Amino acid sequence: MTESSRFSPDVPELHRPYAAAENRYEQFEYRQVGTTGLYLPPISLGLWWNFGDNIPLDNQRALLRHAFDRGITHFDLANNYGPPYGSAEKNFGRIFAEDLRPYRDELIISSKAGWDMWPGPYGDLGSRKYILASAEQSLTRMGLDYVDIFYSHRVDPVTPIEETIGALDTLVRQGKALYVGISSYSAERTEAAVKVARDLGTPLVIHQPAYSILNRWVEDGLTATLEQNGLGAIAFTPLAQGLLTDKYLGDGTADRAQQRGSLPDGPLTSAAVDTLRALNDVARDRGQSLAQMALQWTLRNPVVTSALVGASRTSQLDENIAAVNGPAFEASELARIDELADAVDVNLWAKSSDL
Repeated sequence: MTESSRFSPDVPELHRPYAAAENRYEQFEYRQVGTTGLYLPPISLGLWWNFGDNIPLDNQRALLRHAFDRGITHFDLANNYGPPYGSAEKNFGRIFAEDLRPYRDELIISSKAGWDMWPGPYGDLGSRKYILASAEQSLTRMGLDYVDIFYSHRVDPVTPIEETIGALDTLVRQGKALYVGISSYSAERTEAAVKVARDLGTPLVIHQPAYSILNRWVEDGLTATLEQNGLGAIAFTPLAQGLLTDKYLGDGTADRAQQRGSLPDGPLTSAAVDTLRALNDVARDRGQSLAQMALQWTLRNPVVTSALVGASRTSQLDENIAAVNGPAFEASELARIDELADAVDVNLWAKSSDL
């Protein structure tokens, strides 16, 4: 199977001028980010792995067009998304220039800095030098004057939080970011960041944590902190890197077109597979796929504004979008999900973040 045939089975005709679907705002209601004036779609598209140079550009174009046509107005990037690093922003920038520029004022485009990007002490973490340089590079790659949200991608355990948040404040004052956010900060670090931002008058409005049925760390203080301070959350890995889909329901392995270090590289334990199958039974009884139930479960938390998904096919996006209109959870279903989830812990990010 060739690279292009593997990733583009449902790519539509892409070589004529793009005009967005007129009914794009009829798919779902947009959700307020905390107490701010920022609204996001309940499903947002992350460009972490399916928009690098390893994926045909036509497939990327199809996904972005399809997402916007169905009301997904938020595209989430970072400086090191690819592979290789920076390629997702470059590819998005090309498609934006050719297809989406007329709709710029309808879009929420975000980027981040915090993970390793270039060699040396100023290509990682949260120094003022790194954040400001990275933001400039990201804007250049995407061909944008500003991003709607710029994040500190992770905590820097050495750099003072005043320096990191101060750099985000500078981006706002320079007109290069409308809002700023943080990602994978603990409740305590979030509280400290909010205080610094408020003293500066910086619109720190959103937190991007890992959160799913199988990864509940945010419920141990963070969601309460966000609610108390008027911030919203956008959950990344709500499908637990594919575990909460049908990929592992067979023998516990997944036939993947892409291999990433954060994913299981061998079969799951029999206990984990049994747990996923039992969760799938709950979803099936609700008339949903496991992925749809997992997304709806994440979105049930009132602090969570949006669930951030990746996709390699437009059909995956449609499945995810359909989760928004699923049936309300009954108390017995939530209790069963809690019971099952206790058997599996997949916080893939704890060792490298502030958790």
